[in-house]
Amino acid sequence: MFLMHVHLVFVAKYRRKVFTKPILDDLETIFSKVCNDFESELVEFDGEHDHVHLLVHYPPKVSVSKLVNSLKGASSQRIRKRGYPSVQQALWGGSLWSRSYFAGSCGGAPIDVIKKYIEEQNTPN
Repeated sequence: MFLMHVHLVFVAKYRRKVFTKPILDDLETIFSKVCNDFESELVEFDGEHDHVHLLVHYPPKVSVSKLVNSLKGASSQRIRKRGYPSVQQALWGGSLWSRSYFAGSCGGAPIDVIKKYIEEQNTPN
């Protein structure tokens, strides 16, 4: 048995305000599928106009950096392919995400506190 959680934050390239509620809904579905491929679970997800938060429960055999690369790569490809106007107008090239990301171990904080923080993001309409 394992109890490993990571809090991830991904920021849109150039910190552009491109995310709408439908895009965030698509991202949640994409992230959930990628997590399942890694035998992980997307516990919580939410975001604002320019960034997203994920809380992921993952097994010890999973490298967080490989998980992040897959999450960002798959989501960037699929969101750009869907042709959302806000994304097409604000971002050029092939990237949806900034190259950097935040990854924080959640071993010290109660998971409910982190889930509540993510739930309380100012989700766009």
